Amino acid sequence: MAYNYSNINDYDVLVIGGGIAGIEAALNLAYQGYKVILVEKDLSIGGKMIHLSKVFPTLDCAACITTPKVSETARHPNIKIYTYSEIKDIEKLGERYFTATLVQKPRYVTDACTGCQLCEEKCPVVVEDEYQWGLVGRKAAYIPFSIANPRIAAIDIENCTFCGLCEKVCAAGAIDFTQEEKRSTIVVKSIIIATGFNLFQSERLSYYGAGKFKNLLTSMQMERQLVPTRPYNNVLRPKDGKVPDRIAYVLCVGSRDKSLGNPICSQVCCMYSIKQAQLLMGALPMADVTIYYIDIRAFGKGFDEFYKQGVGMGVNFVKGKIANISEKENGDLILRYEDIDSGVLKEATHDLVVLSVGILTNPDFEKLFKTTPLLKDDYGYVRQVSELLSPSKTSIDGVFVAGTASGPMDIPDSILSAGAASTEASVYMKGGAS
Repeated sequence: MAYNYSNINDYDVLVIGGGIAGIEAALNLAYQGYKVILVEKDLSIGGKMIHLSKVFPTLDCAACITTPKVSETARHPNIKIYTYSEIKDIEKLGERYFTATLVQKPRYVTDACTGCQLCEEKCPVVVEDEYQWGLVGRKAAYIPFSIANPRIAAIDIENCTFCGLCEKVCAAGAIDFTQEEKRSTIVVKSIIIATGFNLFQSERLSYYGAGKFKNLLTSMQMERQLVPTRPYNNVLRPKDGKVPDRIAYVLCVGSRDKSLGNPICSQVCCMYSIKQAQLLMGALPMADVTIYYIDIRAFGKGFDEFYKQGVGMGVNFVKGKIANISEKENGDLILRYEDIDSGVLKEATHDLVVLSVGILTNPDFEKLFKTTPLLKDDYGYVRQVSELLSPSKTSIDGVFVAGTASGPMDIPDSILSAGAASTEASVYMKGGAS
């Protein structure tokens, strides 16, 4: 079908994903004068980085790095942000244009919201808070987290009882239960896939007791206990609220395991575990912290020094893969493992255990394209057709990949990847080699 190209210049680039890679790519292009539409499926941009405590190996504040970039993105005149939205049915038109369907899901709160949180205060419904990784609850009317952008409330319609209390207290009249899903068609010249990653679901490992033992946490649950916006005043055991004395980390949970379908290293688990261990020793000076590992992969700049710093602080490193975890009546956990150095089967008791879960692909990109699918690699990530010479190029000309959508990487590498993707998109739109 012939397409009228006269109205296609509303946007130049579509960036799918509002994490650190998507934000970096959008800003790079916006400052070059391109008009960017940034689409994020969550209620706020910022991705997973905005929820972290500090970054390794510098121990700089993660939110202090992310929040200015989030604000800069939201204010930039060349960037239009759609949160709580999705992209579907991307098709290529001719040689240089793409059409896509933008789906805006209703949050049942309008832009008139001032972020006062009175609706959240009055809402009687409490459900599990996904932004605190289930450690505490949230209301059905809520602002996702304190530094969310946009700072606009949302109604969890699945759990809402329609009591009307939020409407009564909203002075701005921003509650609107008549909102419906909106669909519109956009046309762009280039696309950047920055859909990020998923974390391994530890519940798949029944022999660890994940999801059954209260004092068995994932690394993100521990991360949330170490941030300034933490759910508790101190690091606590969920089962009884006690401050832990003996904390263990189990590395390579869901990584380097062919039986789980993920034979590759996630690249960040060793270092974020060492980071958390150092932060824990600062928060709980009397606590013993042990890291059970297969190999310590400290491959980046300053990583080996960071590892040795953890050793110097007193973190206990035990080379051995955990085979089984069981629970005592008091909630303490017994770890059974083979000590590789001695070749002896051993048991150790800890009152809090953290599973250092690995990175998995986010398969959302597989559903984006209507006719020609975006090819994936052997591990399920977006396939890089020229990994060494042009790592952001994908199997579709004009579509580029940024960040962990192409594979596991740390934050600096994600930012570098976003720079490469935005540069390639700029060259493509100027008519350069695709």
